[in-house]
Amino acid sequence: MLGAIHFGVLAACFVLFVPMAMAGWHLSRNKMLFFSGALFISLAVCVHLTPYFPSVSDIVASVSSVVVYDHRISCINEVNQIVWDVKPVTNPESVRRNNGSTKLDYFDKNWDWMKSRKVLSCEFQKLDKFDVSDLLNGSWVVVAGDSQARFVALSLLNLVLGSDSKAMDSVRGDLFKRHSDYSIVVKEIGMKLDFVWAPYEKDLDDLVVSYKKMKKYPDVAIMGSGLWHMLHVNNASDFGFRLKQLSSHVESLVPLTPKEQEGGGSVSGRSVHLFWIGMPVLINGMLNTDEKKEKMSDTVWHEYDRALGESKILRQMGGPLILLDIQSFTWNCGPQCTLDGMHYDSAVYDAAVHVMLNALLIESHQTL
Repeated sequence: MLGAIHFGVLAACFVLFVPMAMAGWHLSRNKMLFFSGALFISLAVCVHLTPYFPSVSDIVASVSSVVVYDHRISCINEVNQIVWDVKPVTNPESVRRNNGSTKLDYFDKNWDWMKSRKVLSCEFQKLDKFDVSDLLNGSWVVVAGDSQARFVALSLLNLVLGSDSKAMDSVRGDLFKRHSDYSIVVKEIGMKLDFVWAPYEKDLDDLVVSYKKMKKYPDVAIMGSGLWHMLHVNNASDFGFRLKQLSSHVESLVPLTPKEQEGGGSVSGRSVHLFWIGMPVLINGMLNTDEKKEKMSDTVWHEYDRALGESKILRQMGGPLILLDIQSFTWNCGPQCTLDGMHYDSAVYDAAVHVMLNALLIESHQTL
């Protein structure tokens, strides 16, 4: 190809400059003839060289793809930009008459994406059951971690199963069995969801390694940890070290291109969509044991938050996982949204699920 270009340029120079040099002898006698001939020859050269250079449409297409890619990155960075409207219910008497009510029920909690120009350009949306069914149709979703991850799994299933209250009652009963795994297949859309109880970073690391050994990977992996490590290990440096180990294994979770297994089978090159559940804001005065109040202080919480950032496990820090910013959601929802200073109202985890789904739409290049 390079030789053809060189030859084309040489031929073009010969065609252009030799006739022009010859015509130069007659310049003083007929200027119009000279410039007309030069223009004609120049156009001919352009036509001659056109096959060797990209077309205008190719250039426009390449520029457009870059713009679309930059827009995707920008929207991933904006997807957690949520604002909250938390206010007392208009009819508290009806709440009092409900025997199972708590203080959380005395507040209406509404959220939406910010109305800034950047966020509006991304066209984020709250998805309904049918949208989610289309998006997750045939998918294998894994949610792994501690109690925060369990609440995320519950919110996702509540969105998928919609108005099927009987099914959701069964889900709650099984999903919230203490410190246990849970699995469900939603047959209508062929979606499988596995919740894996993995409260420590080492548990998450072992899970990721097991997928790699089996050469079998979920379509969506949502994971998070930190609270158990903070309470039972209470060492932010060790937490950061464990996260770096996890990050290195997650980055190699799926081959970039299809390749052969040792046994002769093929490994899918389809990427796993990866998300990290951030730690909630801890309201120390509301924590329900003295041990938690001592070990999960504001100072320690900030040390763990700093270790998370320095581990570079998050996409915004150059890592593989997109953050679901529970910290921001819980801070802005406030103390009206928690009973124990650690676990929050379902609205918080609903918001996290919608953030995840919108990021998934962006990452998978899908529209609804």
